[in-house]
Amino acid sequence: MSLGAKEKSHVRLVFLGAAGVGKTALIRRFLLDTFEPKHRRTVEELHSKEYEVSGATVTLEILDTSGSYSFPAMRKLSIQNSDAFALVYAVDDAESFESVKSLREEILEVKEDKFPPIVVVGNKAESGGERQVPAEDALSLVELDWNSRFVETSAKDNENVLEVFRELLQQARLPGRLGPALCRRRETFPSEHALRPPMNKTNSCSVC
Repeated sequence: MSLGAKEKSHVRLVFLGAAGVGKTALIRRFLLDTFEPKHRRTVEELHSKEYEVSGATVTLEILDTSGSYSFPAMRKLSIQNSDAFALVYAVDDAESFESVKSLREEILEVKEDKFPPIVVVGNKAESGGERQVPAEDALSLVELDWNSRFVETSAKDNENVLEVFRELLQQARLPGRLGPALCRRRETFPSEHALRPPMNKTNSCSVC
């Protein structure tokens, strides 16, 4: 984040993607450090958490959206009211990656911004899974063509989940002082070099 960027005390992150890719699982892993293997259908759920930073209250909101395309008006409203976007697909589902492409186009249209704050997340990357979306192809498209960030994760194995939120918070220009507050949780953010594939898991507080 540049020194001249305006800091915010209220930020909303929205998770978008096809049904069953693990949006809820990623959010639950971040907030509660739990994993529920059974998929449950989500319409829309808003999580809010407050942090005390340098005497000021910082509110972080995380919006978990429906993977169903039967709610276009709700999705558009979610995009309008959010500051940064996690576009989630499953690495074992090529169709879900195509959905990410469509969602990105919708964000560009709604936000009227050529470079909106987006992190593309390839979930379900645990070892042994059947892969349909090569990491190299996704990385090339997202970071070279779209100029966005790409992270592969496993909500099941708790791999790179915090890296997703770290990237989102940086792009949303949340105050950098929030880092130590987040470090008081049991999980911690990985270091800068532990980025996209290969996945990395760490319990250090090196970036905070």
